[in-house]
Amino acid sequence: MISYILNRIAWAVPMLFLVSVASFAVIQLPPGDFASAMVAEMRTQGDVVPEGTEERIRHEYGLDRPIYEQYVSWMGKIVLHGDFGTSLGFNQPVSNLIWDRLFLTVSISLASLILTWVIAIPIGVYAAARQYSFLDYFFTIFGFIGRGFPEFLSALILMWFAYSWFGMNVGGLFSPEMQNAPWSLAKVIDLANHLWIPLLVLASSGAAGLIRIVRANMLDELNKPYVETALSQGLTEWSVIWRYPVRVALNPFISTIGWALPALISGDVITSVVLNLPTTGPLLLKALQSQDMYLSGAFILILGAFTIIGTIVSDILLAISDPRIRYR
Repeated sequence: MISYILNRIAWAVPMLFLVSVASFAVIQLPPGDFASAMVAEMRTQGDVVPEGTEERIRHEYGLDRPIYEQYVSWMGKIVLHGDFGTSLGFNQPVSNLIWDRLFLTVSISLASLILTWVIAIPIGVYAAARQYSFLDYFFTIFGFIGRGFPEFLSALILMWFAYSWFGMNVGGLFSPEMQNAPWSLAKVIDLANHLWIPLLVLASSGAAGLIRIVRANMLDELNKPYVETALSQGLTEWSVIWRYPVRVALNPFISTIGWALPALISGDVITSVVLNLPTTGPLLLKALQSQDMYLSGAFILILGAFTIIGTIVSDILLAISDPRIRYR
């Protein structure tokens, strides 16, 4: 087991290097750069841009240096000082911009992920155990609708419903008067009043797909000999189901940690924009649109690193859950 874990960690080191290179390369791919985007925005607003302004901005931010020099400088600051650079668009340290929104992003995403699992696992298990029953058909229809219905449209409908029927202003995570107030019981209650819509939207969409996965995996396991053997020994149906087939059927859930972990950081961008949530998703979108290379590069690097970490965690958990995996 220890050699298995060390092998996974050893592979993570070169992968992190490749992710850092890819992160910096990706933000260099679009035509132009921050200087050209900034000048284009100034002209769109009707400002008169003097000749040579674009070159001056490019030199001021070091964008006229060779790409490899910019990469070495960027990674050197991150590795040695934990400094992700200064956002070109916000003129603030990238770390401050990201960490300010990270707590709320992780809280919302983690809560929606847990709620998704709480909904999907029992329903998927029941639908498989009672195949072709009325509830099985009902949850199948729910799964198809949930997967095909856009999350942002669900958010808009719930916002309209909350405002029209209950007079609740649920845009954002806080009321205007609580936005900058210090944390207190009143602010926590205000957060809870605004939090139920994003949680419901994200959890229902995720649960719709996972219900089908659990159901399909359970159906594969329920007809295997070890289940019939356990039933023949006098164990009750549900004790056998929860003790044996469910454990195997949950392997796909464990394997999804590799991409569920970075999803905790990025959040759902479109839903966050629609609901006006102060999370990292809209900030990443704005950074990409303005070609803010240090801010967007830091996001991509963090997401890539969390993908690698999540994959290692899922591999270890799978090896613990199913010992056959560690010997493959």
